[in-house]
Amino acid sequence: MRKLLDNLPALAVTLFLAGGMAVIVGKMTGGGGSEAVAAVEMPSSLTAAAARGQMSFDENCAACHGANGTGTDQGPPLIHDIYNPGHHADAAFFRAAAQGVPRHHWSFGDMPPQPQVSEREVKDIIAFIRAVQQENGITYKAHRM
Repeated sequence: MRKLLDNLPALAVTLFLAGGMAVIVGKMTGGGGSEAVAAVEMPSSLTAAAARGQMSFDENCAACHGANGTGTDQGPPLIHDIYNPGHHADAAFFRAAAQGVPRHHWSFGDMPPQPQVSEREVKDIIAFIRAVQQENGITYKAHRM
C-alpha cells in the first residue's frame, strides 16, 4: 500500500497525459462527431438567387455539407456561427469552390476544389446559405484573432 501511495502522483500525471493524448488523437482522426449536424430553421421564402442556390447546393454540396447546410459525417455545417459573414466572407466561399480548402476548423478532411460549380452557381449558393444563416440568427460578427 505504501508503494502505491508513493507512486500516486506519477500515476495521476501518467493518466492525465494519456487522457489528453487520447482526446488529441480523437480530434485529429475523428470525423467531426455529433457536432457536425445542426438543426436549422428554413426561411419561409427565398429570393430567386437563393432558390437557384438551394438547387445548386443540393446537387453539389449537400452530400458533404448536409441538407440545407446542416452538416454530415463528411463535412461541417455551414449554418454555424463559424461561417458568419464576418469570419467567412463571401470571398471565402468563392475561393473554397475554386481552390478547395485545407482542414482548419473541423476534424474533417480537406475540401477539394469544385470545378463543376460555376461562379454564378457559387454566388447563388452563397445567397441560399446566407438566407438560411440569417433565419437562424447567424449574422455578421467582426472576426478577431
